Amino acid sequence: MESSTSTSNGTGARGAVKAGPTRRRSDRTAGTLVLIGGACEPTGEALGAFLRQCKALDGGRIVGITTASQDPAGSARDWLKSFAEAGATHVEIPIVDRRDQAQDRRIAKMIEGADGIFFGGGDQVHLVATVGGSRVDRAVREAYANGATICGTSAGAAALTETILAGGEPDEYGQMQDLHLGPGFGLLGFRAMIDTHFTQRRRLQRLFMVIAQNPETLGLGIDEDTALVVQGHLGEVVGRGSVTFVDGRGVRFDNADECMDGKPLTLSYLRVGIVGSGYTLNLRERELEVLVQARQEEAAGVSELEVLRSEGMEG
Repeated sequence: MESSTSTSNGTGARGAVKAGPTRRRSDRTAGTLVLIGGACEPTGEALGAFLRQCKALDGGRIVGITTASQDPAGSARDWLKSFAEAGATHVEIPIVDRRDQAQDRRIAKMIEGADGIFFGGGDQVHLVATVGGSRVDRAVREAYANGATICGTSAGAAALTETILAGGEPDEYGQMQDLHLGPGFGLLGFRAMIDTHFTQRRRLQRLFMVIAQNPETLGLGIDEDTALVVQGHLGEVVGRGSVTFVDGRGVRFDNADECMDGKPLTLSYLRVGIVGSGYTLNLRERELEVLVQARQEEAAGVSELEVLRSEGMEG
């Protein structure tokens, strides 16, 4: 993967901070990931999927992490209100806005005992730089391995992949930001990369360019108030929008390198699919699960073909 060094945003030089090596995962895991594209409604289906998975409406414990926000304490207060509106009865959000706080054993212990762990939105690069490799990070991994549900919305979702994407588009002042590709927490494997607020912020072109430069990566664009609920290698789409998947392994031509100089992108044989609510994406096969199942059934039908032969004919 190529990565660029981004400028400081007031939290330190991004390019100088390493989150540690990414970890590959198998298809088998005890926990569940709920990846939300941002702007989720408290009583909507996307956040509701997280609450159901961790049994929050029946007393399940949620621990929130709002480190990605520019104002972690203010974000924590807002999320406490949202969770209360949604009916969650046991939510704690310790304020983790510095690296030393991410090393706090008390916070790690809270996370280890949680049924659900929630990452709020903001800046995914800052989140990984602050928490990655810390006691809090290790506690999240331990809880996930023991069956906890991990949810992230917006930057919180983007940070849960092996590789995170940020920048590469104009900021609020119209200035083009540097494109950043770097290590994430790695809980979602399959060489996947998440782009959030996908349809609403018209990020398809950005994802196309990144996948063209990194064709082995699986691009996942998640719409607002929409969740990809991942168990093992299967991700079900829940909520108002859809999930776009981009697979560049079959690309025969691209001029991605020229695009860095401002030229329009040219691509051929890029695989793109859209998965709507109620459908499931097979992350291992990078295809709709209904099509994967159909292929398997067809192959099984061929292997079980019955042949009758005349008497005396050898096997």
